[in-house]
Amino acid sequence: MARKLPRLQRVLDAPALFSIAYGEIASSIYFALGIIAFHALGFTPGVLLLTGALFLVVSLSYAEGTAAIRETGGAATFVRIAFNDFWGFVTGWALFLDYLIVIALSALYVPHYAAAALFTNVKKPWDVVAGCGVIAAIAAFRLLRNKRIFRFALVIALVDLATQLLLVILGLALLFSPHALNQGTSLGSNPSWHSIAFALPLAMLAYTGLETVANLSEEMRSPGRDLPRSVFGAIGLAVLLYAAIAVVGLSAFPAGHGTQLGSTWAKAPLMGIVSRLRDHLPNVLGAPLQVFVGTTGALILVTAAATSIAGFGRLAYSLGEHGQLPRVFGRLSRRSVIAPQSIIAAALISMALLVTTSAVLTHPIFFLASLYSFGVLLAFTAAQLAVIKLRFSHPKKRRPYRVPLNWGRVPVPAVVGAILTALVWILALATHAGARYGGPVWLAAGLLLYILLRHSRGEGLTERVVSADEHPDLTEAQYSSILVPLKLGPIGEEMVATAVKLAQESGASVWALHVVRVPMERPLEEELPDEEESAAAALAEAQLLGSDHGVEVKGKTVRARSIGDAIVSQAKELGVDLIVLGSAPKWRRQSRFFSPTVEYVLKKAPCEVLVVAFPQGVLEAEEEESAFAATEASPELI
Repeated sequence: MARKLPRLQRVLDAPALFSIAYGEIASSIYFALGIIAFHALGFTPGVLLLTGALFLVVSLSYAEGTAAIRETGGAATFVRIAFNDFWGFVTGWALFLDYLIVIALSALYVPHYAAAALFTNVKKPWDVVAGCGVIAAIAAFRLLRNKRIFRFALVIALVDLATQLLLVILGLALLFSPHALNQGTSLGSNPSWHSIAFALPLAMLAYTGLETVANLSEEMRSPGRDLPRSVFGAIGLAVLLYAAIAVVGLSAFPAGHGTQLGSTWAKAPLMGIVSRLRDHLPNVLGAPLQVFVGTTGALILVTAAATSIAGFGRLAYSLGEHGQLPRVFGRLSRRSVIAPQSIIAAALISMALLVTTSAVLTHPIFFLASLYSFGVLLAFTAAQLAVIKLRFSHPKKRRPYRVPLNWGRVPVPAVVGAILTALVWILALATHAGARYGGPVWLAAGLLLYILLRHSRGEGLTERVVSADEHPDLTEAQYSSILVPLKLGPIGEEMVATAVKLAQESGASVWALHVVRVPMERPLEEELPDEEESAAAALAEAQLLGSDHGVEVKGKTVRARSIGDAIVSQAKELGVDLIVLGSAPKWRRQSRFFSPTVEYVLKKAPCEVLVVAFPQGVLEAEEEESAFAATEASPELI
């Protein structure tokens, strides 16, 4: 049952979700600290705390939206359902930009941390070349191996947390100085109000990852329970560590007329802190510390780039299956999970972004950071407005988690958060050329693509396009009990997964039926230990799958001369509302659409029957192999 047609599977529990959330959010300090310190100077800890508080307010709306809408896509999905496909696309297209920038910046910083671990440094343009190599390597790995990054999320998160805690503890013990924190700092002059205003939108770069976590909604086992605890815990811990690391960094490099965190160590700010720590440590401790922080920094940044490529792909999948991108992006792959086209697009565009900005601009990192603020603030504002709108347009929708502090139906934190993120977005447009010019150009390119795509399909710009697997007629039907006969092979596995999905959506229970076919020449009550053992194992797997999705799966084994007759008899006896069957493509090559068993059930069933007919080539080789292995025991296959 565990292996299905390519689809996103609900496999993430609370520890895995916390690990992903913390790893994603906390990884950005490796490149964001220098960018923010360059402008905020001595007020860097305050700016990080302020934007961290705003980030926490925004996460309240994300928690409600993700728990209520168990689809991938994050803010783009919230907006599409709350408003329409057009605004959903605008939100998603802005988020694409953010994923691409995180990929580019993470990859660019990898060679600097790796070089520091080797007691050397790397200069332009070789850091850009190495960064492109990192992106290409990650893309190639994702294309060739079906490995989900979150399998390693717990290890990466623990390494990240250990590194940051180590720097904070050593820094507070050896470097902390209240005098150094105040040195040369005067709000309004050093930094100026303009610099503070400039730094606020940039500080949003320090809190990447919320969209990546929301994009995993379709893969969470219990988003209503696990998401709020995991995200709020990860954000709270990250904000505190960010502020502490900033305090340590400014103690090591006082602001004065500009801190070296934003100049000399701009591309590896945590290594700058290590360099100051080594002045207070014997070489036998200082050298291993430099190797450890440099190595872990490079590893964490590689992971951040990889998870951003995965997030890009999941967002593309959501847009593709709803007609907002070409359909090819809305298909999943057994090998790479997300569409290979999404991986290739993310890699190529992020490399182009990295190369172009580095070649043309004097300060490409600041440009990319300001461009990031344009996309993320637009998405945050749209997500919170969508959550408010959904309270009125879908009042009866089940919400396992709700934003606290409500005035009637209105979630007050979402209103406050939407106003604040909109104001900071306007501030970004006013103070940042990257946001003011680059953001609208990116949106214009996306809108052109969207208009041409919808026009070519004869679909309206705001028209709601339903994905292929939503099946409105099925999801609107209400079933209380579903019967699914267990069948050997991958197609049988698909049928159980389909039954569980339908039961989950309609609150039904599932009867998993295993029919032991006894040949006519043998007594019906004859002992068949091998068949009975296989039946028990198959029923156990079906019940496990149901448990993973919160669906009650009851098992039953019967003996019969005819599988079709047994299915119909049990459907009557159990009083089910729906029978789920599958039809292998081999029958269509024999001048018939369904197998004899399926035809019999369609004629005799006392209830509705759902038959999923698989296209030619889908799982055929594996299905035929499973069928051949079972032919002697049960020649009448569904």
